[in-house]
Parts: sequence; C-alpha cells; structure tokens
Amino acid sequence: MNETEQSLRASDTAARQRRLDLARKAFREFYGQCFWSYRQDAEIAEEDIPWVVRELRHNGGHRGYRVVGEICR
Repeated sequence: MNETEQSLRASDTAARQRRLDLARKAFREFYGQCFWSYRQDAEIAEEDIPWVVRELRHNGGHRGYRVVGEICR
C-alpha cells in the first residue's frame, strides 16, 4: 500500500468516526423528541446511522434537519 492509499484510508476512517460521533450525540440530544420509544442507553453503531438520520428527518424539525446535514456531509 502506497502513501496515497494510506492517507485516503486514514481520511475515510476519520470521516466514518466523525459521522458516528455526530449520530451518537444527536441520539442523546434528540432522545425525547425523536427516539423516546427506544432504550435511552442504546449503543449507536455505524449501521444505525441511517436509522438515526431517518428519525431526525421525520421528527427532528428544522434543527434535526441541520444535524442530518452535518452527519451526511
């Protein structure tokens, strides 16, 4: 693996971690508005990000849409 491929892989890993961190934060912040029917201590994993985004779009209002924009960026 050359230096460029390593750099791209590190960049991809950082972007995935950023999205996961934002989704976890959104779950906590919007729990009462969007996620109240789920366990409050649920562990949000990478495969849960589409679900978090969907719930924010449906129930998060304008602020939720803004957070989705950050997660999907």
